[in-house]
Amino acid sequence: MKIPDHEQVWPTPPTIELVRHPLQRRRLSVAAVEHLTPHMLRITLSGAELADFTSVSPDDHIKIFLPGADGQELCRDYTPRQYNRAAATLVLDFVDHHTGPAAAWARSARVGDSLDIGGPKGSRVITGDVAHWLLVGDESALPAIGRRVEALPAHARVTTVVAVPEVADEQVFATAATHDAYWVHRPLELADQAHAIVAALGQVPIEVGTFVWVGAEAHVARAVRDYLLDVRCVPVQW
Repeated sequence: MKIPDHEQVWPTPPTIELVRHPLQRRRLSVAAVEHLTPHMLRITLSGAELADFTSVSPDDHIKIFLPGADGQELCRDYTPRQYNRAAATLVLDFVDHHTGPAAAWARSARVGDSLDIGGPKGSRVITGDVAHWLLVGDESALPAIGRRVEALPAHARVTTVVAVPEVADEQVFATAATHDAYWVHRPLELADQAHAIVAALGQVPIEVGTFVWVGAEAHVARAVRDYLLDVRCVPVQW
């Protein structure tokens, strides 16, 4: 007989440790520009100032500094998608949503252009026994989701539920882990709507020992959290 979700006993949850890093502003140059998918641009940055760059968690974020229309400097948060210390390169993925200064900069970026970055200020390092990873998000979360999937070892199991505009925006992650991918297709202008992601989650088995990470618009993240807590009875610590 299957034990009801609300009666299942979950083990001790993983520990999340905040690791602080020294703050440093770095000036880098564009080494490559790639149209990864119809709605994603990949920018590879390089520079000697990356020699002591540190990013130890897949959902780290850095600040990028951009010129504003009024001359004031703007900053935006981005996840380091890949960092290669030996090659002194840093990869950032930009959602091409045709609004906002970061997307505009990425569309106009050319090899040799400069970009200042700062951080990461800190990393959230997850340790402990995780039977199954469940990573949920939209296209803006793909850098963090892809990085974690690729970093998981062969014995790990991970499920991803990601909303993107169209089939061509789906990405393939090279990983040693067992990976099940669920893709939700919806227009970028509906990125603040949660129903499609929640419906997809209804198809995902969530066993005891599943650790859930969510990255999406605030309204979507709240709806996903409420569904997982109230309907699927995932303990809040997980």
